[in-house]
Parts: sequence; structure tokens; C-alpha cells
Amino acid sequence: MVQSRLVKLRRRLSLTARLILVLLVAVLLLGNSNLPPTDALEKVRAFTRQVEFDFIEWTFNAFKLKLFETTLGASNFLTEEQRHQLVLEYLALIQQIQRQEAQVEQIYGDPSIGDPQSYARPLLNELEALYARRDKVGPLAESILQDQINAVVAETGLSVGGQALPPVLYHSTPLPLVLIVSPREVIRLDESVVLNGDLSIDEREALEDAVDHKLNVSSLVENIGGLGMYPTMVVESGDLDWLSEVVSHEWVHNYLTLRPLGLSYEVSPEMRVINETVASIAGKEIGRAVLERYYPELVPPPPAPKPPVETPSKPTEPPRFDFRKEMQITRQRADELLAEGKVEEAESYMEARRQVFWENGYRWLRKLNQAYFAFHGAYADEPGGPAGVTEDPVGTAVRELRLQSASLADFLERISWVTSFEQLQKMVEGGQ
Repeated sequence: MVQSRLVKLRRRLSLTARLILVLLVAVLLLGNSNLPPTDALEKVRAFTRQVEFDFIEWTFNAFKLKLFETTLGASNFLTEEQRHQLVLEYLALIQQIQRQEAQVEQIYGDPSIGDPQSYARPLLNELEALYARRDKVGPLAESILQDQINAVVAETGLSVGGQALPPVLYHSTPLPLVLIVSPREVIRLDESVVLNGDLSIDEREALEDAVDHKLNVSSLVENIGGLGMYPTMVVESGDLDWLSEVVSHEWVHNYLTLRPLGLSYEVSPEMRVINETVASIAGKEIGRAVLERYYPELVPPPPAPKPPVETPSKPTEPPRFDFRKEMQITRQRADELLAEGKVEEAESYMEARRQVFWENGYRWLRKLNQAYFAFHGAYADEPGGPAGVTEDPVGTAVRELRLQSASLADFLERISWVTSFEQLQKMVEGGQ
């Protein structure tokens, strides 16, 4: 009995210490996020002020939830098996909710249904019960996954006294949107503004048209998978492989925010690519380690070996559409046309290519323009794709430094001091 009380007391003291650390780190991270706006950004915000996302309100509500979880510490009183099962229950619950939400959307979009509200009522009633269960289970599942990622981070040597710094904190929520702005003459992310997530397609199109025509730029309102706030904002998902990777990815951003690399995020396009590529590489490694340790049954199987090349005796089916390869081809040609000063021709080409992607099943690709590539081309943890060039020098340098590093902790420690692409190149060339 005395030993049990001592264990609980240690947990309470640990939770209190973590709570103090969380508050301290939050002040530092939020302070670093208050960068002075540029004149160009203010010109864009003239169109977005009425629909911009309220970071302060979201952060306050998320912290209130996280502080309650930390103080209560309910997940510490569960066995490892109970924690495992609760997370799996939460994932299955989210998958069920998303399936039924999709069914409701189909009912409302079906022109043959005269009264969709009545037709969908049974599903809507079921969803209300599922939402109530999610609100009860979700915070506890998040707390468990946070602890598991924190433990993996600590094992990599990235902790201080056994605690990741900053502590891993995330909250699943409907995500905001982001308005990306690029010049028309070159693919480059100049500005970005976070918007409310409930903008309709018509409202997004109207905003893009206004910004494009008034400022003579290329813009795009795009969805995001997570946001490097603190706590991290992550979209709800029943896919633990994806979820653990995204939470880890955004934690790496928070980790770098306290170091020169993260502080240099906005210095140049190259620094943004370095930051995003580092977070992608580390996020994948940490996320995979979480699955291997806590959820081995969910670890994706290795890719199947390619069959030996044989001379076909009969006509074969055409090769499957390779999204990443086709996107790389599109980016390369668009860059070539823009470099020749053929802006309108490049824009027509990208729209024609978007239609090719659409015909091959990629119906979510609403626009393909300079802003799209400026946003998605920053994630260069793998060659090709929206980054365009087969061997992007920035992404290649980051990947090479990871290969040269003895461990993930060594890699993050070394690259976290980088403040320019030239410094990274020298580090890679020096091999030390």
C-alpha cells in the first residue's frame, strides 16, 4: 500500500513538473511565432482579415484541455494492454465516424433524394452518439499517444532528463486552411495566411480570384494535415501510421523552433525546404518506431520485390499512372516555361496537366499552379514529385547529412545549427 502511494506520488510530481515545463515552452514558442508582418503580407491580408483563423482562441482551448489531462493523469493508471486497446478503439471510432459522414455527404449530394435531411436522420442520430463517445475517449487516446511518442523520442537521445523538449503535445481537431501566394513569374512561396477551415469551395475560389487579379500573383487555398503550433494541431485520422508520423513531424518543428534552424525558417526558400525536409525525415523515423514498439500489428509490410524483367509474349497492360513521376515532369516543364518568360503558356500547361491528373483519379487536385508547387515542393524528403528536379540540391543535402549521421539524434543536433544552405553544403562536404 505504501509503495503504491509512493508510485502515485511520483507520478503526480512528474505531472506537475511536466505542467510547468509545458507552460514555459509554450511561452517561448508563441513568442517566436510573432514575426513582424511584411508589406507584401499586409497587402494579402487586406483580402483575408475577415476569414483568418483565430490562433489565440484555439490555443487557449487546447491548453485548457491539455492542462486538465496533465493534472488528471488518467492514462497513468492504465496497464500497457489497456492503453493499447484504448488507442485502437479510438482509431476504429474515428474510422466509423468518417465512413458515416461520407454517407451523409453522399445523401445530400444525391439529386434523386427529395428530402435528404429526413433520409439521413438515422445516420445523423448515430453520429451524435459517436461524437459523444469520441469526445470522451479522444483526449485520453491523445494523452497515451503523446506519452508513447515522448518515450520513443527519449530513447533516441533527444530528451532532457527523460522528457522530450518541448514535450510532445497535440490535439486532433478540424484543421484551418492556408492561403499560399507565389509570384507568377517564378515558383516561390512568398506569403501564407492561415484561414478558417469552414470556407466553402465558392468562397475559396472567390478569394483566390481576388488576390490573383488585384496583386498579379498565383494563389491557392489549400488543406493541411497538421500545423506546428503548440500544442500541435492535427486533423482527425483513424490511420495510426499517418497519425504518428504527422504528430512526430510537427513535434520536430517545435523542437527546431528553439534552435537556429527553426528560427531561420522564413529567411529564404532554401531554409524552408531544409526545415520541412528535416521534419519529414525525422517524423517518418519516429512514427515508424512508435508503431514497431507499441503497435507492431499495424506496421505496414515492406514493399513487394519487383518481379524480374521478362520479354512479354503478349501485349501487356499500360503502366499504372505514377502520380509522383508525372508531378515531377509537370514541375520541370513549368519551371522551363517560366524561365523563358512564358508565364501564360506555363499556366495553361499546368491547367492542362491538372486535367490529366483528374482523368486518372486525382479528383482532389482543384488547381495546379505556381502556388501549388511553391507549397508542396518544400517537402523534399524523397526525390522528384512537386519539388520538380530529380536531385533537388537542398533536399539531397539534407538526406546526405542524415546518411552521414550516426543516429537521428546526431542528425538533428548537427542540422539544428544550420542557418543557410551554404553552411549545410559545407557540413555535408566536410563529412563531419
